[in-house]
Amino acid sequence: MKNAMKKLPLALAMFAACTLAHAKQNDPGLIGTKLTPMGSEMAANADGSIPAWTGGIAANAGVVSASGDYADPFAAERPLYIVTKDNVGQYKNVLTPGQVAMFARFPDYRMPVYPSHRTASIPKTDQDEAKANLGKVELVDMGYGLKNYNFGIPFPQPTEASEVLWNHLTRYRGGSFVREIASATVQDQGQSTVVTYNQVGAFRDRIKDLSPEDNLLYFYRAQTLTPSRYAGEVTLIHEPMNQVAEARAAWQYIPGQRRVRRAPTVSYDSSARYSFGQITSDGSDGFNGAPDRYNWKLIGKQELLVGYNAYKLNSKALKYADLLKPGHLNTEPLRYEKHRVWVIEATLKPDTRHVYAKRRFYIDEDSWQILASDMYDSRGELWRLFEAHYAMLYDVEVPITVAETTYDLISGRYGVSQMTNEVSHKFEYGMPMVKADFTPAEIRRLGK
Repeated sequence: MKNAMKKLPLALAMFAACTLAHAKQNDPGLIGTKLTPMGSEMAANADGSIPAWTGGIAANAGVVSASGDYADPFAAERPLYIVTKDNVGQYKNVLTPGQVAMFARFPDYRMPVYPSHRTASIPKTDQDEAKANLGKVELVDMGYGLKNYNFGIPFPQPTEASEVLWNHLTRYRGGSFVREIASATVQDQGQSTVVTYNQVGAFRDRIKDLSPEDNLLYFYRAQTLTPSRYAGEVTLIHEPMNQVAEARAAWQYIPGQRRVRRAPTVSYDSSARYSFGQITSDGSDGFNGAPDRYNWKLIGKQELLVGYNAYKLNSKALKYADLLKPGHLNTEPLRYEKHRVWVIEATLKPDTRHVYAKRRFYIDEDSWQILASDMYDSRGELWRLFEAHYAMLYDVEVPITVAETTYDLISGRYGVSQMTNEVSHKFEYGMPMVKADFTPAEIRRLGK
């Protein structure tokens, strides 16, 4: 009994520590003092290699051409160092296991590392809404849905993995958009076919006739432009905010069949269109869709080398053929910087199925974009690496990815999407839309 009493204070202390670690943090006074309006740490890291956030990049940081070519504000900078197969061991503490594996799989792989710049920001209305969401927005159905949410970052002070994930799923991407992108699946010898699309999407706050009670996060549709054998195909997605209460609804129009059909397989581990199994449907954007097949764990924060301020990679001076090289993207225009990321891990539930048994996600603290992900197969072996390369469209204050890659560390193939180098016009963001823009009847009309 005496020994038990001696142990009691320690047990109470451990309980208190666990309670505090999982306590909800809803202190609006931290935003603007210790935290940025996005919920990231405002201060620099200990050695100053990650600077303090000072408001993001200026709207006039560079010239934007009529074709949407963004001048690189950091074009004069040179790499601080370049990670190669010969020195990768020195940098393992700022690399993911998947990034380290790239150097063993592809001996010519290189990561040029530049000074870090915290360029991310969001509009004032979204900043204010993120602060208003503190203590208001709630997780429901085991974290698979949101309650009391309209727009903005739902959890600017997250304390659990599901909150970090929802910050990624709902992050600001312009509110709505009309844009053209390209994707490709590159074989191990470098052969590829580029597919181009017109994308239209709108989050719930940009849909003028949406009821506040509607279980909708966003509408999205994509129409294939090239090559000719795919041209005219259209995919439509209605993404619910709570996918336990209501599953994702998807439709496809195939010109050869001249009809719209439901597409229930556009989710989870089905193949993303034209990726030929290289990218899963829920692997686009790092992760999208329902999180219910996994158990989620918050690992913490880490300093990591990630694709950032990728203006050179996005340059209109480059053609897709310049980027798509055997094994991996051309490394010359890549830019890596050290940034703080949230780390969360997803482990497949015993009673569900997915090609990935475990996934670890690395999420930028400023933009909430997944910038890297390590994916493991059913044997627990590292299989694939996802990387996104971020840039800020400074004139319209929209953070985007200019390339997203999924590398297969076994086969040597990779899939890449979100490229815009050969697009000859600017994109539109923020315009209001209506439900009628996103109906099966509308995609049949577009597909004609």
